[in-house]
Amino acid sequence: QVQLVESGGGVVHPGGSLRVSCAASGSIFSLNLMGWFRQAPGKHRELVASITSGGSTNYADSVKGRFTISRDNAKNTVYLQMNSLKPEDTADYYCAWGRDEYDYWGQGTQVTVSS
Repeated sequence: QVQLVESGGGVVHPGGSLRVSCAASGSIFSLNLMGWFRQAPGKHRELVASITSGGSTNYADSVKGRFTISRDNAKNTVYLQMNSLKPEDTADYYCAWGRDEYDYWGQGTQVTVSS
């Protein structure tokens, strides 16, 4: 059993920053792949950033240079630091963990970037 809980979403002005967190509990020892997805109204779900147990990271082109994914193994938590936010970053953000694929998902947290 794995449970993921996101937090940290909210409303921010363009150019602002926000950090969302994903706290995991349960049997997560074999979960080697961690990622953040987002889905905006009328759009498909998009992989924003990922990080492996070995520390390798990957980012969508749209957020590269602005977003940073990180982890704190002691706290079983993955973070997504979002800087220089743009209105097009507005979406529901979901945390996902898995072994070979993303098997476990959080409920999501809303991020709204608006003036």
